[in-house]
Amino acid sequence: MPSRRTVLAASAGVTAALAVGPTAQAAGPDDKALRRLVSRMTLKEKVGQLFVMRVYGHSATRPDQADIDANLQEIGVRTAAELVAKYRVGGIIYFSWAHNTRDPHQIAALSNGIQKASLKLPRGLPVLISTDQEHGIVARVGRPATLLPGAMALGAGGSPTDAREAGRIGGAELRALGIRQDYAPVADVNVNPANPVIGVRSFGADPTAVAGLVAAQVKGYQGSGVAATAKHFPGHGDTAVDSHYGFPVIEHTRQQWETLDAPPFRAAIRAGIDSIMTAHIMVPALDPSGDPATLSRPILTGILRERLGYDGVVVTDSLGMQGVREKYGDDQVPVLALKAGVDQLLNPPSLDVAWNAVLNAVRAGELTEARLDRSVLRILRLKAKLGLLDKPYVTAAGVDQVVGVRRHLDAADRIAERTTTLLVNEGSLLPLSRRTHKKVLVVGADPASPSGTTGPPTAVLAAELASLGFTTSRLPTGTAPTQSLIDQAVAAARGKDAVVVGTYNVTAGSTQRTLVERLLATGVPVVAVALRNPYDVAQLPQVKGYLAAYSWTDVEVRAAARVLAGRVAPRGRLPVPVQRADDPTRVLYAIGHGLSYRS
Repeated sequence: MPSRRTVLAASAGVTAALAVGPTAQAAGPDDKALRRLVSRMTLKEKVGQLFVMRVYGHSATRPDQADIDANLQEIGVRTAAELVAKYRVGGIIYFSWAHNTRDPHQIAALSNGIQKASLKLPRGLPVLISTDQEHGIVARVGRPATLLPGAMALGAGGSPTDAREAGRIGGAELRALGIRQDYAPVADVNVNPANPVIGVRSFGADPTAVAGLVAAQVKGYQGSGVAATAKHFPGHGDTAVDSHYGFPVIEHTRQQWETLDAPPFRAAIRAGIDSIMTAHIMVPALDPSGDPATLSRPILTGILRERLGYDGVVVTDSLGMQGVREKYGDDQVPVLALKAGVDQLLNPPSLDVAWNAVLNAVRAGELTEARLDRSVLRILRLKAKLGLLDKPYVTAAGVDQVVGVRRHLDAADRIAERTTTLLVNEGSLLPLSRRTHKKVLVVGADPASPSGTTGPPTAVLAAELASLGFTTSRLPTGTAPTQSLIDQAVAAARGKDAVVVGTYNVTAGSTQRTLVERLLATGVPVVAVALRNPYDVAQLPQVKGYLAAYSWTDVEVRAAARVLAGRVAPRGRLPVPVQRADDPTRVLYAIGHGLSYRS
């Protein structure tokens, strides 16, 4: 294991002043020492500290050839070590698709390799490694790490204690892997059922309930020594446009924003949130200029900094997303973001373009070096708080003691069992009995499994029901079942005692509806599990037994199976309203709806 030799070599005695433990964290870092550190940095080093960049490969120095090729094409370097040396980046973000997250020991070794590469440079500083580990449908680190219920599932559970515990477990495992900043929790209030990008990533539609769960997760993550990140400010919950591919406009009035969108962010700030992520959305009531919030000084400085009193790190959402590139060129975006009040510039499409744009803006007087210093100081404060300036490395023993251990896996199962929501149970069809419903056919959607889960969900459902004493068979029919698959499912249902259908984002024209209607016509009892959005139930009113799982990750699907079998009682309550399919102005099931087996 490399030593801590150069963490703050340029500033003798600073490390001791910044030692991070429970007492030191409460007192906060030594600002004078950090300011001296900033004063010794070159302009290029300061520019580098502002960037958080992707990089391909499982190793900092020896990635696979395909990853070297991808790095050369997109970044102009071969490895993570070369990225750090060339641009002096302050942060690196891990993605599963960039092959950063194969297994826990590999992730820890990659983190250590990145730190070693940075710390051996002149005035080298540790790198703040981040990822999107929201749990539920967005997770970059998969099995054997613990995967926990996502936000809307936790919203259905309604327990701040469970939300905090999920954050504590998730944070502890990330920290053991060398990941110190998590882009979670989602603080958006999902009031639009058609929202294509947030949905079940939100805790729900009630601002007060969302605020409480956001605060609980912040305390959980940060209590484990990982920076939490509330996102996406000023609120991405009421949009029908995905900012990855378009430029959403939120038409809330200022009062609606105060009432609906602001409470979770206020709660996060009160809870001591370490970082807040911006949204690439336009909110005319907050800034009529037409700029996205990421580039809006009235929103980021006027509201977030001055009105809400937040002085922590502000990080952009990915600068490669269309929402922030719609109006300005890639060379203007990072400069405008800094002018607006941003500190960290996340994942620009071209690091060379963005890095040089900031450098040239300072040299030309468009940005002052003092402006950069303020952001660099915030970033260094966060690194100090997280212990990076004192202990930047992780150990293999730490991975084995924390990541995916039985106590964490068991806690994830128990939390998930408290989230599954029974929406419909006509004639007390559920729970299924092994005496009367012994032979069960599992059909339905098998969306691509979130990172690192075993999946697919029909297989997980069938296996879990089999372990509970049922005789199961399985026929995946997909999110858009063909006539041939529907016919096969109907034939497979003959002779069965029950059919379990996994549904996924059912729409009025979806052939998932046809599948369910044909199965109901067989006379075999049909129950359904909404694998993502609970709104599916409105499209299938004939189904007499319907559960909401809020995600198709293993932990939530297995919990749903145990509820189906009556091994545990349903305890979840809808955290969002479900409107009628034939009249969206009318509510079919209100927030708080959820049946039990005793009713």
